[in-house]
Amino acid sequence: MPKNTSINSVLIIGSGPIIIGQACEFDYSGSQAALSLKEEGIAVSIINSNPATIMTDKVIADHVYLLPLNCESIEQILQEQKIDAVLPTMGGQTALNLCKEAEERGIWEKYSVKVIGVDVAAIEKTENREEFRQLMVDIGVGVAPSKIANSFLEGKEAAQEIGFPLVIRPSYTLGGTGGGFVHKKEEFDAALSRGLQASPTHEVLVEKAVLGWKEYELELLRDNKDNVIIICSIENFDPMGIHTGDSITVAPAMTLSDRCYQDMRNQAIKMMRAIGNFAGGCNVQFSVNPADESIIAIEINPRVSRSSALASKATGYPIAKIAAKLAIGYNLDEIENQITKTTSAYFEPTLDYVIVKIPRWNFDKFKGANKELGLQMKSVGEVMAIGRTFIEALQKACQSLETNRLGLGGDGKGSRNLDEIMHSLEHPSWDRLFHIKDAMVLGVPIESIRKITKIDKWFLIQIQELVNLEIELKRYSLNNIPKDFFMTLKQKGFSDAQIAWLLSNVTEDEVYARRKELGINRVYKMVDTCAAEFPAKTPYYYSTFEEENESIVSDKRKIIVLGSGPNRIGQGIEFDYSCVHGLLAAKESGFEAIMINCNPETVSTDFNMADKLYFEPVFWEHVREIIELEKPEGVIVQLGGQTALKMAEKLSQHGTKIIGTSFENMDIAEDRGRFSDLLKELGIPYPKYGVAESAEEAIEVAHEVGYPVLVRPSYVLGGQGMSIVINDEDLEKAVVNLLKNLPGNRVLIDHFLDRAEEAESDSICDGEDVHIIGLMEHIEPAGIHSGDSSAVLPPFNLSENVIRQMEEYSIKLAKSLDVRGLLNIQFAIKDEKVYVIEANPRASRTVPFIAKAYDVPYINIAAKIMLGVNKLKDFKIERKLIGYAIKEPVFSFDKFPEVEKQLGPEMKSTGEAIRFIKDLEDPYFRHLYKEKSMYLSK
Repeated sequence: MPKNTSINSVLIIGSGPIIIGQACEFDYSGSQAALSLKEEGIAVSIINSNPATIMTDKVIADHVYLLPLNCESIEQILQEQKIDAVLPTMGGQTALNLCKEAEERGIWEKYSVKVIGVDVAAIEKTENREEFRQLMVDIGVGVAPSKIANSFLEGKEAAQEIGFPLVIRPSYTLGGTGGGFVHKKEEFDAALSRGLQASPTHEVLVEKAVLGWKEYELELLRDNKDNVIIICSIENFDPMGIHTGDSITVAPAMTLSDRCYQDMRNQAIKMMRAIGNFAGGCNVQFSVNPADESIIAIEINPRVSRSSALASKATGYPIAKIAAKLAIGYNLDEIENQITKTTSAYFEPTLDYVIVKIPRWNFDKFKGANKELGLQMKSVGEVMAIGRTFIEALQKACQSLETNRLGLGGDGKGSRNLDEIMHSLEHPSWDRLFHIKDAMVLGVPIESIRKITKIDKWFLIQIQELVNLEIELKRYSLNNIPKDFFMTLKQKGFSDAQIAWLLSNVTEDEVYARRKELGINRVYKMVDTCAAEFPAKTPYYYSTFEEENESIVSDKRKIIVLGSGPNRIGQGIEFDYSCVHGLLAAKESGFEAIMINCNPETVSTDFNMADKLYFEPVFWEHVREIIELEKPEGVIVQLGGQTALKMAEKLSQHGTKIIGTSFENMDIAEDRGRFSDLLKELGIPYPKYGVAESAEEAIEVAHEVGYPVLVRPSYVLGGQGMSIVINDEDLEKAVVNLLKNLPGNRVLIDHFLDRAEEAESDSICDGEDVHIIGLMEHIEPAGIHSGDSSAVLPPFNLSENVIRQMEEYSIKLAKSLDVRGLLNIQFAIKDEKVYVIEANPRASRTVPFIAKAYDVPYINIAAKIMLGVNKLKDFKIERKLIGYAIKEPVFSFDKFPEVEKQLGPEMKSTGEAIRFIKDLEDPYFRHLYKEKSMYLSK
């Protein structure tokens, strides 16, 4: 069936601010769907309150509504313009819940809007735990014994009937919110209360816990003819008991027998057909008993999910893009495969490589948090790695995580404390994977590890092989490693830095040089969706160690954009937004734009965005070899947050040109001593400060600068490890703690300007002129990290005198740091005097917000200036803001009920929303202003 010609305009509902459980994978899905519909000549409108995403940018949609995600906003849009259909499957649970509420309130019917991509009835069937259970029973799909409860009494009765261990699953929640395992009777009452409160309908499913069973996911697509294909099978490395968003996952499934896989496929297709008659995507989760391979269904989501983003990147099959085309009437055999351009989308992808996804956690931001992983998701981001084997992909994923590991162990950072290791195996947290390897190094047998962790033996045998290879490597010196053994190490994912550490007396560079001497080079393979059965047209690559290199280097002028790696608190989706604009600006300026990143959730890692995508760790060895192969004109590090910036020094040392501000000038801004000297020279006030390398020195410095003081390590992002202290005792504790976690680092001690106001500026400099993008005034006082502050654009309460000082200092600093591109400056204001706290010569969290509020493509402008193709005077910049825009931070404290919700100099928010107000009489603003100091902690 060709496309439905009655649909000329579609509204896509976004997922709102980033929270744990619902992150930028929905920005990726929404952006892909919007571009897919625009290809068909359909006018696309998007509603989303998140200013940091590329999805809410004019390069993606025809109309962008930065409004709160509620029915009032939906009605406002439908009154303003004619919308034929709404696509709610791209915005996670938030979009589905909003779509369902609008249906119940009769809004879609009132404005003659058709719901596409899903049936509203299907949302109900999959979200209502009892309806789902009954439907599975009716169609003959196995489920765990369970009972529904709407009250405390019903819950107690259900538990008595089913017996422990139990799992509590609240209805209509996301990321496992309110859910959990109950191992014994004494824990049940508190867990049941939590679940009933978390569910918007105060309903929970009390279910028998199948702890230790294996967990799998399938990604499905169905068209109007009822054709269903399976895009990808995903196996959880971790058994049942850990939320799939917190599990290490592997694609394709590694330990499934073919009989069990075929059975699972058939059940998934039967489930998708049973929940409703719609064309679109679906994610199905199963659990398999390792003893007899019996299967039970866990849940089905009639929308794209976190796993769909992963599956799209894993297979090269753009699920959201195809799902959007199916939603408007096309069938699978009428759509072309985006990668081969010759086969149809009615073609199940085949993988001749292995994908490993590892989540990224930020427990360090939530002091006192329960770090044990369970049913409730706690990770803030994830990395994906591609290798020819499981173990190569696993090591590459460990290198991508940015937790200072050089791979899976083999780097001197492992634990040798057997009690700690065994506790970790039984009580999984973020580091269990590393502790499995540590246990093997200490000689713990595989079978003992399997019994404790319930992880399939096949995975454990693979990890044991790494331990054996390390033992063998230690028999050699660098000059007598046999070539074939060296090749084996590289094929098993060992980084040069790991090999150097294991050999103990050589450097990474020496290992690299020896490897090159032996002719052991990285080659690049294409992700082609069809295991090379058909030629691929899309330049999307991963590296491995073989003979044939499939990445053909063109003779065009090239620019590499370095991405920001996994999302974490302090470095989120705003850098993906910046990277996408950097790629577009490079392409528009006539360069071949090359992207390097390892985050599967982002739009910048979509194979349609760059001219060439290397899905690789943002890890020195990988970046270095891509640069050697491609020989770019330069590398853009300003757009990938601290991740890319940290590579600037190495790039500079190796003679690679940094596009934009030089490493030397970036380093002045990062090095507190040099930066303060510069401020002094320019006559710009700054808080008194000192540097200490021990607690004793720190106390001397504090007495000199005067309490209260702000303590922080140098070179940090998101206020990592910062605290405000008011006496010697607290200072000693803070410094000892910092130096323990960051040995060899220096601690900065600044006088803290108590009760000062805080503000910031973002600007673009081309070496001659400076354009101030925006000045923002924080509602909360100094002491709360700027990422956790509500900020108002333009300032609402600063005098002309203060604004003049901020502008003057911004221009002075931009020129004296010889900034080419972006500069963010943080100010503290006390008694009409403006102090500079810090300057960051890179894209900041606030630039996307300002670009959306003023409706000016600032990153695009800045990127063209960095590339040297334009000057500021080439652009006509017109701001279009009436009233004020407020940046509202959004927190995920509900995932850590035991953590105090105090705010301080260390950032804790996971996302943000934008809110427009006409004037300062707005009740929302007045409420915020009244409570401005409420959450401040020292």
